[in-house]
Amino acid sequence: MKTKPKIFLLDVDGVMTNGQFLYSSKGKTFKIFGPDDHDGLSLLKPFLKIEFITGDRSGFKISKKRIVDDMSFKLNLVSTTERIKWISEKYNLNEVIYMGDGIFDHYVMKKVRYSIATNDSDTNAKKYANFVTKRNGGNRAVAEACMHILKKFFEKYNPEKKLNKDIKFSGKWKT
Repeated sequence: MKTKPKIFLLDVDGVMTNGQFLYSSKGKTFKIFGPDDHDGLSLLKPFLKIEFITGDRSGFKISKKRIVDDMSFKLNLVSTTERIKWISEKYNLNEVIYMGDGIFDHYVMKKVRYSIATNDSDTNAKKYANFVTKRNGGNRAVAEACMHILKKFFEKYNPEKKLNKDIKFSGKWKT
């Protein structure tokens, strides 16, 4: 029997965001991140290590603000064409769940334990994914993926059960 996955690696642009970059004459200034994804990740965090990957060097500060500063997850800058090499050097591929959407993500999806693509992913990413979300990137696709992972590998989310008070959710803050 296979062991349970240990790491959930997610691409940022097109997965956590809608994949669009808003430019001004000063360059890339905004990315659009969707709702509920942080809460879905918070439900999954007790079961898996969660990290993010971006190949967007010029928008790294924007992604860092959301992923690292606001959500407290690790963010790695890794070229889209070097991802499988980077992942295999850091992790056992049989313990990795990967979520991506881009034209090179299928190279990773073919090698890892389990892969997830957003509904609006590149055709090859969807072809090689084990699961394709019904939602698009930046529109609760990550939250949907988290619920799927919980059900498939750990324990199905029960909305009737009280939330773990030790988990930091996006709607929880100190007054």
